[in-house]
Amino acid sequence: MKYKYKAIKKGGEIYEDFADAKSEEDLYRLLKEKEETLVFAELNGKSNLLEKVLSIFTKLFGRVKEEDKINFANNLGSMIEAGLAVSRALDVMSRQTKNKKFKEVISNINNSLRKGQTLSSGLEAYPDIFSSIFVSMVRSGEESGNLGGSLKLVANQLDKAYKLKRKIKGAMIYPAIILSAMVVVGALMLIFIVPTLSATFEELKVELPKSTQFIIFISNLLKDHLINTLLVISLVCSAFIYWKRTNSGKKLFHKLVLKIPIIGTLVIETNTARTARTLSSLLTSGVEIVRATEITEEVIQNVHFKEVIKEAGKKVQGGATLSEIFKSYENLYPPLINEMMAVGEETGQLPELLMRVAVFYEEDIDEKTKNMSTIIEPFLMVIIGTVVGFFAISMITPMYSLSNSI
Repeated sequence: MKYKYKAIKKGGEIYEDFADAKSEEDLYRLLKEKEETLVFAELNGKSNLLEKVLSIFTKLFGRVKEEDKINFANNLGSMIEAGLAVSRALDVMSRQTKNKKFKEVISNINNSLRKGQTLSSGLEAYPDIFSSIFVSMVRSGEESGNLGGSLKLVANQLDKAYKLKRKIKGAMIYPAIILSAMVVVGALMLIFIVPTLSATFEELKVELPKSTQFIIFISNLLKDHLINTLLVISLVCSAFIYWKRTNSGKKLFHKLVLKIPIIGTLVIETNTARTARTLSSLLTSGVEIVRATEITEEVIQNVHFKEVIKEAGKKVQGGATLSEIFKSYENLYPPLINEMMAVGEETGQLPELLMRVAVFYEEDIDEKTKNMSTIIEPFLMVIIGTVVGFFAISMITPMYSLSNSI
């Protein structure tokens, strides 16, 4: 590929030129061998139109996975702790990663580093990839002189959060599959089986109960107006999603989720673990407590938990302690977290005790998600039994009436 580039010669002279190289990293190494520093490079020429199109497509639609970010933070931290310069370590990471978008991002961060910027400033330019907690912990590492340690702490934080998210999603797969199968089977019965029974009832002029009339109405709707029905369902779902994203909708929906048996407990423990681990990691890295609460607020998803943390950040500025604030919200955060906070504040071991809280609830969530299928099975059986029972009674009752009249 042909590149147009700008570089600085050994004597300090800046110049522009063209060169053939496999990649921007390859060009950087070629110039380094001549003791020159690459400042800027871009693909050049009509022959590289395809590469440019692919590059634009990668920027727009490429995605950096959580595993990539975890490996990046962990490996970069290890190399820095081993004595490699940050720029050299980033060069190794750029060559190592297989994700094209991430490779380009790392190269750009490395270029900004060579221009005198800090690593945290380079990461901050990509908020869609590197979260506030990532940038803040790296910045604290730079300020404290323990960048390698901070990066490994970031990797641990991301890894735990990622694993927790996977466990929750994994626990939801079983009920989702069962309910989806039930909906599909129900729809097929309404479209293909109910019309046959309905025709029989009409032919024999059987008086139908309200439940049977309701099922036949739904069946006719799906059979005769399938496209319109699907369109209405899509519009209703879209309206629900829109409503759920509004402030009032989000508050009500998140409140209802907390009231669902089993799921509500899981949400409370997940948010508690996430709050404790995030605060602990940030405080351990040296982030001051008010800023730590602001970043933690961004990490938490449930709006009610976010409000507690936001209030905590404001009141801590006024001299209050975290434990006092969290104690007022025991309907959301369990008593254990504010008790451990109180002990941590008294002993000066707040980060350590918050980490213990995080580990405790993460282990509890791990056990619950392992047994989720066993726990949720009775509820699914009740739902399936109710639906099947309603359908069976609605269809059998007219037949029973017919047999009695003969």
